[in-house]
Amino acid sequence: MSITRKIVLSLAANRVVRSIASKYGLKLGAGRFIAGVTLEEAIKRTKELNEQNLWVTLDHLGESITSKQEASEATRIAIDTYAAISQAGLIKTNVSVKLTQLGLDIDSSFCLENMRKITAKANETNNFLRIDMEDTPRIDVTMEIFQSLLSEFGSAVIGIVIQSYLYRSKADVEKLGKQGVNLRIVKGAYKEPKEVAFPAKKDVDDQFIALVKQHLSNGAYTAIATHDENMIHPLLAWIKENNIADHLYEFQMLYGIRSDLARKLVAEGYKVRVYTPFGKEWYPYFTRRLAERPANALFILKNLFKK
Repeated sequence: MSITRKIVLSLAANRVVRSIASKYGLKLGAGRFIAGVTLEEAIKRTKELNEQNLWVTLDHLGESITSKQEASEATRIAIDTYAAISQAGLIKTNVSVKLTQLGLDIDSSFCLENMRKITAKANETNNFLRIDMEDTPRIDVTMEIFQSLLSEFGSAVIGIVIQSYLYRSKADVEKLGKQGVNLRIVKGAYKEPKEVAFPAKKDVDDQFIALVKQHLSNGAYTAIATHDENMIHPLLAWIKENNIADHLYEFQMLYGIRSDLARKLVAEGYKVRVYTPFGKEWYPYFTRRLAERPANALFILKNLFKK
């Protein structure tokens, strides 16, 4: 992990910094990365993105909750999100969730039941649900819950995320590829020890490209989540050389980051999905975006000194 990233994550954990950011952050520039606090705001922004021929994944922010009441409320919001998507006719929009928001750290069986309710709603509305991957101590139980839901609902309804900075990811992709799982491949944004994750960016990038190729070679749907043109262009060349069908992949980018590149790819005929977060508990997500890219922090600092 870079020194800059360590500093940002440490500073972000400071109670005083968190208090100030939570109170003023959206006004000072964090709103660039968050589609709104309410579901209504998120749906409005989603319509605008869909009209630009951008696909969307909505994510109601929140993680590491500590009560079943909070987890049940998060479950209700996820279900309501599918209902709002369906009512608005947003056929280019799906949903992603984090299991810690749905009770994973309280009781994995309780979390599975919450996930079953959400997945059933996705199925009922002819939609799709993505499970976001979290830090290493939670990966195995996340995989167990995913496999239970996959066997019940199938890969057309539920998919998962794989992080390229982890040593284990190659083996995970090999297994999931044989099952035809719809994967979102990302670099990873959590603070992980060198015992489980590549410390060097080049190794993370190299494995990212290798995992995308591996999954596509298995004929499985692959969401390529990166803003890095130095990775996108070589992958596009490989996709063309290997006659990979267009319906097997899409590019994914985070809301508020490299919108210019997203529009460019759409103009060239590629499918691009914008990962679009919303909700009151936006701070942990926001700090990871700052840690990943110092330019994001500079954007916020500039706003601090505006009138």
